[in-house]
Amino acid sequence: MAAPSLPPVTSTDSFNPDFNNSSPTVNADGYTESTITAVDHAHAPAAQSPDAPRHDGTDPQLQQKVHDVLHSDIGVNTLLNRLKASVASARDFAGFLKRRGAMEEEHANSMKKLSRHSLDVVRKPEGRHESYQTQFEHVMHANERIADNGTQFGLALHAMHENLLQLATKMDGSRKTWKQQGLTAEAKVQDAERLVEKAKAKYDQLAEDLDRAKTGDTGAGRKFGLKGPKSAAQHEEDLQRKVQAADQDYAAKVQTAQAYRKELVATTRPQAVAAMVDLIKETDAALTMEMQKYASFNEKLVFNNGQVVSPQPLGGSSAQVPPSINQLIYKINNDKDFDDYVLKQASKVSTANNEIQYVKHPTLAPNQPRPTPTSVTSAARRTSLQMSSAQHASSFSTQPQAESNQSPAQYQPPPQSEPVQQPSYMTYNQGHPQSQQQPQQAQQYSPEKSQYQGASAYPPAAQNPYPQTDYQSRIPPQAPVSQTSGVVHHGSSAPPVKPVFGVTLDDLFQRDGSPVPVVVYQCIQAVDLFGLETEGIYRIPGTSSHIQAMKAIFDSNATQVDFRNPEAFQHDVNSVAGLLKQFFRELPDPLLTLEFYTKFIEAARIDDETVRRDSMHALINALPDPNYATLRALVLHLHRVNQSAEVNRMSTANLGICWAPSVMGPHQGNNMADAGLQARVVVTILDNAFEIFDED
Repeated sequence: MAAPSLPPVTSTDSFNPDFNNSSPTVNADGYTESTITAVDHAHAPAAQSPDAPRHDGTDPQLQQKVHDVLHSDIGVNTLLNRLKASVASARDFAGFLKRRGAMEEEHANSMKKLSRHSLDVVRKPEGRHESYQTQFEHVMHANERIADNGTQFGLALHAMHENLLQLATKMDGSRKTWKQQGLTAEAKVQDAERLVEKAKAKYDQLAEDLDRAKTGDTGAGRKFGLKGPKSAAQHEEDLQRKVQAADQDYAAKVQTAQAYRKELVATTRPQAVAAMVDLIKETDAALTMEMQKYASFNEKLVFNNGQVVSPQPLGGSSAQVPPSINQLIYKINNDKDFDDYVLKQASKVSTANNEIQYVKHPTLAPNQPRPTPTSVTSAARRTSLQMSSAQHASSFSTQPQAESNQSPAQYQPPPQSEPVQQPSYMTYNQGHPQSQQQPQQAQQYSPEKSQYQGASAYPPAAQNPYPQTDYQSRIPPQAPVSQTSGVVHHGSSAPPVKPVFGVTLDDLFQRDGSPVPVVVYQCIQAVDLFGLETEGIYRIPGTSSHIQAMKAIFDSNATQVDFRNPEAFQHDVNSVAGLLKQFFRELPDPLLTLEFYTKFIEAARIDDETVRRDSMHALINALPDPNYATLRALVLHLHRVNQSAEVNRMSTANLGICWAPSVMGPHQGNNMADAGLQARVVVTILDNAFEIFDED
């Protein structure tokens, strides 16, 4: 046999079964018999058509016995039971196909989710990159192609399940029709024959009585009439009349039964037998064909998955096959990845002379002038720092250059309490600014743009949609700042320029003109884009220092923040979630307001779900406009979070517990039951989000 010729397997390979083609050797995707031979599996013989001639080797005597049974009195019942068994088998196999298809689809969906999650994880800055990331992405794409094959296989099984169910329903209806017709004709003949037996028994009894009367047998006893005992002649004459009537009735019933049976044997029974034999053969042939399709699709699934895992050259094809998963993994160069990673940190190496020297204190050195007072050197040093920053603004360096005529003994570091003017930094949206030139710290985080292999996931970033501005524009000039790990922290004494936190929703609306505060919009947008599949979102707290840094930026100039770029929040979506909750906690008047607190608690006590929902709906409609608009945005967002509860483990109950204190404020009084009722308020609103708010 010639070598198998198969179409090349690509990432878009899928099942497209043609269920009108019953041949097991050619499936709907163009796989011929040579394809089946390629996987070294023999097909079962094709199902025989009901009208197809029988094999020449069939025993004639056996067929005659089958014919005799089918055309006997038990033939119709036998065929009805056999057709019922065929229909039941078709339904059973259809149920198997449905469950198997659902398992395949569930497995494929889980593989896709796992692959997407793994791709997101490998693109994070804290993981390995270079060749490892590239080859890992190729392996995950191979897993996605395997999942696609499984999805199409499940869809094909679902279509086969539908076909078998339709066939079983159709055959069940036909069986009921022929059951009624066939059994009615059989019962008609059987009833006529039972009447014949009864008439014959009556006729025989009367004939025996007449015979005894003629022979003078008195065993039957004396007979009495209306006028007294009958004579023997009268009794014999009476029996004679009864025998003649019984004989005529018996003969008539025999003729009727013979006519019914003749009609049954000649017409009704053969029609019912032939029809039910055809139904049985059609059902069995269809079931066998679907089983052959199932076998063929299994072979193709295994073959396609094998081509993804380890592609093989196909017969007659000169195209170069893609690398196998094993070959992709062998392309990972650990040594080169290590060298590339270390070289990327070369720019952080300090160029200053780190050699330790002994320097005698100026006051103890003989014949040395007195050192300049600290205040003078500090002022001069701040001037030098500003000049150096102006000269090196393009490199974002804040390291002051020591004057050539200043000795090491004369240099003293500036006090930490003095405000230091920072040079031009990149905005917080573009990640961490480059750190000052100083000895490298193990906890310092300062990635370069070339380090992010997953940057292609944000096409606009290549065009630099996040403008670089002077970071001083966000911080009051007089505020002392300290920099740690690339995050700027404001001093506690500096008042916010344009505060967002701790301001009522009505004041924010009057000032900014937006019913939904910008911090709420930005945080919801970040969680929708990057946190819906993060386990424990809104439950697992973020980093406190990171949250405070982002809070300071919003209080300075919230319009410069754009969380569509995950670098803007250091890929830490839990801190963004914590920032959103902190905003609501710091509102002077909670989101659901102190005025309506008691009414919401009373509504939560209602046991009837519909009444409780309608009561809360009325209270929500009575909220001020900024509160209503902000609550609507938050609830619809939390509903989207709950839709991914299988991944992030955040059910409405968990969300209610996490958010109740933030949107309602601390429970009033000493009644600890209010805490549970607060959560019930939030759960009721989330469960009825689209009944209370419109989706658009």
